[in-house]
Amino acid sequence: MRLLAVGDVCGSIGCDEIRRVLPALKRDKKIDMTIINGENSADGNGILPESAQSLFACGADVITGGNHSLRRKQIFDYLDENPFVLRPHNLPEAENGKGICLVDLGYTTAAVINLCGIIFLEKSGASNPFKAADELIEKARESGANIIIVDFHAEATSEKRALGLYLDGRISAFFGTHTHVQTADEQILKNGTGYITDLGMTGPIDSVLGVKSEIIINRLKNGDPSKFELADGKCQLNGCIFDIDPKTGRTIGIERINIK
Repeated sequence: MRLLAVGDVCGSIGCDEIRRVLPALKRDKKIDMTIINGENSADGNGILPESAQSLFACGADVITGGNHSLRRKQIFDYLDENPFVLRPHNLPEAENGKGICLVDLGYTTAAVINLCGIIFLEKSGASNPFKAADELIEKARESGANIIIVDFHAEATSEKRALGLYLDGRISAFFGTHTHVQTADEQILKNGTGYITDLGMTGPIDSVLGVKSEIIINRLKNGDPSKFELADGKCQLNGCIFDIDPKTGRTIGIERINIK
């Protein structure tokens, strides 16, 4: 089974890049299942039904979220209606949506789990991701999933690495999101879990994490609290492909993707 995981989509310009690149990428790479992190796919921040629908129309099977998943109230009902749009399971008092879904591939069932980190993300109020992972992996196994995939939306590299190693051999693939910077550490861990610390982002190259660079520079240099605005111009699509054996549930091949 070939899984494509795509890094954080930045606003409508990122959605446009998905529309431009994803169909051919899926065809050329013979992708069986696609997961896209869409927590910032709406302009400004957060996710809206319109941006989620755009990603599904381009070929997403599951959309994962992060600390901004519940930022826009317009998404609340949609999270309840569509089981394939996730928000982190361990967000506090999250009444809308879920942090796990099952995807029936015919020949096997895959579970997708979405979690949020706590280091440097204290404002999210997320609970312990290690305990949340234990809970959801058990739930996935009880539901008959042979393939288990985790999107860990977290700031700290150390937290991502620690959780990935903790879950090695218990899940098929682990990828980090949130930092918008792709890491060059894709690997198959010793017990068979495919791993990358961060997928990167899908959005404008000439930017600071998708935002106009001059806004971020002024904020950091002068304390200017100007509202974030998405940059424009040429875009990139960052992600990773995991080749997973549907019988063992282990990753047998991994390829980092960076399309400009």
